[in-house]
Amino acid sequence: MTASGCVTVHGELAVVPAATRAEAAQALKDFTAAYNAADKAYDPALDEDRVTGSLGAINQAGLKARRKSHPDGNPDHRPLVLSDATYLIPKKAGWPRWFLADTDSDRDQDSGKLDTRWLIVFVKSGPGDGWKAAYLSVVAPDQLPALARNGDGTARPVAADSAATAVAPKDLSAQYTEYLQKGSPDVFAPGTATSGWRETRRTTRQAGFSYQYIDQPLDSGAFAPLGLETEDGGALVFFSSKHFERQTAAEGMRPPLNADVEALLTGEVRSTLTKERISSELVYVPKKSSSQGGGKVVVLNRLPGLTAAKGS
Repeated sequence: MTASGCVTVHGELAVVPAATRAEAAQALKDFTAAYNAADKAYDPALDEDRVTGSLGAINQAGLKARRKSHPDGNPDHRPLVLSDATYLIPKKAGWPRWFLADTDSDRDQDSGKLDTRWLIVFVKSGPGDGWKAAYLSVVAPDQLPALARNGDGTARPVAADSAATAVAPKDLSAQYTEYLQKGSPDVFAPGTATSGWRETRRTTRQAGFSYQYIDQPLDSGAFAPLGLETEDGGALVFFSSKHFERQTAAEGMRPPLNADVEALLTGEVRSTLTKERISSELVYVPKKSSSQGGGKVVVLNRLPGLTAAKGS
């Protein structure tokens, strides 16, 4: 009982590290084991309790699709190995709690591949819940900004409504999807996931077909943005978004289907096929009034995945 009459239960009111390092290491181990089991069997049930948010939506839909094509499992399964893990654990009060695992993977060990780091965000919704992986980004080490640390080594979380950064984390998904639709607001640096993606859409042409794109923000619940403060006062932020691509065929033609689309398809494709994708973005957001990079948000990685398809 505190002087104000508040009771701290399970640390809901106390500002504490989101996890111990041993707990974080166990969460990464459990996720990797479940991910490998699910990938080997192409069975989404084997890791559904270890994933959530945009990573969960992408992972579960992908396993569902591939299971239809390979009901006996993955003939090319190779276990994922994650090593050299560093844990960025912020202090916060209440729930959800979360931390970032910065790991090396065996997926870039083939000759000629660029060295990358796998950044996995784990979230725990309440004291009785388990840790689930909500975001995954794959980034070259030299792209990552240095993260700020407290004296005890813990990371510094950035509030969703922070006024210290060029864009508040809670506004990133809405501003990103609006930018993709309209080319504004002009807060994103040029790149493959920003100006390049808009140009690719604009120039996509196929005889007998027309294309439409709709982008929607995903910014609440399991899809809420999560950010850590960088040493220069900016932020490294993970956020989610949803994207639709509609392909309409001229009379007498039919949009083509591949195996993954067909596996997730509802309805009958007569003249129109709409694909739904969810993506997670990792961005560097400079501090407000910073001149670095023109003061614009830099997309470091975008991980998209097909989650549904509808024919009409």
